[in-house]
Amino acid sequence: MKTPLIALCALTLARLAGGQAPKQELISPQVKACVEKAVAWLVKQQKPAGLIVDERSDVRPKRGDLPSHSAAMTALALMGLASVGHMPDDPTPEGQAAGRALRFIVEGIEPDENGYLGRSDRSRMYGHGIISLTLAEMLGHAPDEATDKRLRSLLEGAVKLILRSQQVPKSEANRGGWRYEPQSSDSDISVSVWQLMALRAAKNAGFDVPKAAIDNAVAYIKRSYRVERDANGNPKSDSAAFSYEPYGGRQTFSTTAAGLLSLQVCGEYDALEVTGSANWLLKSPPEISEPWFFYGCYYYAQGMYQRGGDHAATARQRTEQILVGAQSPEGNWFPRNGNEKSAGAVYATSLALLSLSVHHHYLPIYQK
Repeated sequence: MKTPLIALCALTLARLAGGQAPKQELISPQVKACVEKAVAWLVKQQKPAGLIVDERSDVRPKRGDLPSHSAAMTALALMGLASVGHMPDDPTPEGQAAGRALRFIVEGIEPDENGYLGRSDRSRMYGHGIISLTLAEMLGHAPDEATDKRLRSLLEGAVKLILRSQQVPKSEANRGGWRYEPQSSDSDISVSVWQLMALRAAKNAGFDVPKAAIDNAVAYIKRSYRVERDANGNPKSDSAAFSYEPYGGRQTFSTTAAGLLSLQVCGEYDALEVTGSANWLLKSPPEISEPWFFYGCYYYAQGMYQRGGDHAATARQRTEQILVGAQSPEGNWFPRNGNEKSAGAVYATSLALLSLSVHHHYLPIYQK
């Protein structure tokens, strides 16, 4: 996957090689209509101040004291819009909405002296990673110079915070990863994947990210791969899952999909953990009723697409079948299980858009 959500290459529409017939349309009419309805619904949720959240209040937030998780949710919504071609510097109504969302993020967040972005809306390191990734992908697409300048400043501090947080003394099992707060002494795969993708995106954008930081994070993710090994350390199976924490914790669809995509983003396309987790996902397709379905579906759709062949075809069919069938008449989705329910419809709809965007190629982080 090349450059992260930053310098968003122009649309990679089906190109014709000299003398070759046009490629077959990759996006079905049903999926196209589904995406358009989702985009329209997300834009309707935008408040006058630019944030995109489920809450109905139009009260203008104060800088540095934002509604809970509002910057993180707006960043996720902006990613969803951008993934299907609606960038903050586009003159279209959707592009203007994306521009207002980006302005809300960069003007509303007031990082602490260490560059922590998850403080203003209390989204902690989850929000910090999501917002950092979004900022990196939006570089070069700010609607005005002032927003671009502020964006770069926020991202520079955010990257330094991620790097410092990784250096907090931790046990061997947790080394290289991240958890809920910058000073956390443990790690989990869910929080770590967001930080790793943000670092990778920032590095692709030209920010100073030491190779050792990426390598240590990759090593952490690989320690969460749960496969029985022989005396020489070789896997006894070509199919296994990632767990929530190294050497323990639950092994789920969402943790396995997250591990798969995060390693691919770092160029580990042929690592045994990548091939093994993709094989596991091929045998264990997701159900919309399972915990953290929308979160996992985003990683599943993008990661399996990168594998190509049967993995990509199966995941595409499954993702489209579930999401097209589960979309509400209004155009949104709502989580159905466990803690994901509390995240709301903006969260689910943004991730659904990212899951359906694999053939658009607008966001460089999801390209090989």
